[in-house]
Amino acid sequence: MVRPKVGDGVSGANRADAIGRTSDQQPDFQLRGARVLIAGGTSGVGLATSRAFARAGAAHVVVGGRNPDRGEAAAKAVAAEATATSTFVAADVNTADGATGLVTSATERMGGLDIVVNSTVAPYMPVPLHNMPIEDLHSVLAQQALGTMLVCRAAIDVMRPEQSGAIVNIASDAQRVPTPGETGIGAAMAAIVTFSQTLALEAKRYGVRVNVLTPSMIVDTGSHERAMATEFSKKIFDRIAAQAHLGLTEPEDLSNAILFLASPLARRVTGQVISVNGGISIAS
Repeated sequence: MVRPKVGDGVSGANRADAIGRTSDQQPDFQLRGARVLIAGGTSGVGLATSRAFARAGAAHVVVGGRNPDRGEAAAKAVAAEATATSTFVAADVNTADGATGLVTSATERMGGLDIVVNSTVAPYMPVPLHNMPIEDLHSVLAQQALGTMLVCRAAIDVMRPEQSGAIVNIASDAQRVPTPGETGIGAAMAAIVTFSQTLALEAKRYGVRVNVLTPSMIVDTGSHERAMATEFSKKIFDRIAAQAHLGLTEPEDLSNAILFLASPLARRVTGQVISVNGGISIAS
């Protein structure tokens, strides 16, 4: 597929529609030719999403993360899925230089940027606030929320001139369902959600869409393992898991939703917060 470029007489909205269209001009779930950056793409949901974009026909997937060994392994796994080119870029997105460097490097390597997914997480053990050292609260808020905001800030500088783009941020149901032990992370997730919705309002005039996914428990991830590692949190999350009558969320459930939100099938969807939690709770 030949991707329309700025200056080819294709408007931002039409350019966004062009990615993933079939020959009869009907919207397609496929994302052929897309240039994708996954911040936090070396494991868990981020890795599952990177591989899903490769299978969906993305031209190039840049995987961002802090661990070079895990990052190189992830890039190889993504490239093995299909014909997509995959590259790992080492970056600490919790710093302005790290986030800007990741977006700049990804844009230069791919010749542009169509889709950004923020799946950055930091180790967090559920604990009542009175048991949390007071100095830890600052790091919880910064490490859980700041990376997503900084990457979005850097990406907007690339997407605005192109008059198109899709950003999908991952937060958590902790932002709307108070859960013992999640005072800090709940505040951080609420910050991501409000930030994303406000950015969606600002960016829509430039053809850029911004949406948020809020899972609850995600099995087969480090976060789930940590949550089940102590008696306090295991008791809480076992009770929560019993409400997941559709099944506990897996990384692939998130990656499928991300592909939809990034694709032309969701071309009119922006500023939305979608909970993927197997029925644990119903969004209000």
